[in-house]
Amino acid sequence: MDTASVHSLKKHEILRGSKQVSKLFSSARSFRGKFIKALFAPLETGCGGKRSLPKVLFVVGRKIRPHAVDRNRVKRLMKEAYRHEKPVAVDCAGSYADDGKKVLCIAFMYIGRNKTLPSSERFRKEIRELLEGIKSVAPG
Repeated sequence: MDTASVHSLKKHEILRGSKQVSKLFSSARSFRGKFIKALFAPLETGCGGKRSLPKVLFVVGRKIRPHAVDRNRVKRLMKEAYRHEKPVAVDCAGSYADDGKKVLCIAFMYIGRNKTLPSSERFRKEIRELLEGIKSVAPG
């Protein structure tokens, strides 16, 4: 994988579709950090593509951050942190690719209740810890 694609987040890597999202939320296992919760499950996605790349979703609830500007900022910070920690995510997805039919799907949910947002370095550290936790419980 070249360096340009390692630190990018392409459209096909984003989890889309209400059926896929509801499957993820109904069958997922979770890890919780200080201000981010990660839900993950290997799912069959109907589309082809690179099986080594996980599909991700970034969620910020309206009750947590009532203003859209704040929700969008948190999502941008989470996406940027994930983008920098993508090599760890690719390792995670490789651990869950058993027969090549399923793709690891991860939802990062912001659960922080503080008025001030954590720094981008703190987001990176939290996402790295969550991804390493996901990798530690991989089958096999």
